Amino acid sequence: MNERVAPQAFPPMQALPDGEAEISLVVRLPWEDVARLGQEAGRLAAQMQRPVTLDEAVSSRLRSTRPAAAHARPGAEQPAAAAAAPGGAGVTSLPRISGTA
Repeated sequence: MNERVAPQAFPPMQALPDGEAEISLVVRLPWEDVARLGQEAGRLAAQMQRPVTLDEAVSSRLRSTRPAAAHARPGAEQPAAAAAAPGGAGVTSLPRISGTA
């Protein structure tokens, strides 16, 4: 039997033991943004005294720039990055890493 699976509207989400949630996405980025993330990972690695992945750098960047508890307010306005058109939003919609142009 050859059934087609309907595409999901949202990527799967996984609850983590620390009370957070994890969602995996594929994002297309210009090389300049990848370089900025590499710089952020280097900064975090120096601060944490251990290697840091680009995933960790992105997560740290998102945590440091999100408004406090905006996700908990029903009907609250969404940040510009979340409201941007799919496929066109990338790291460029996030605030720039300090020290870079």
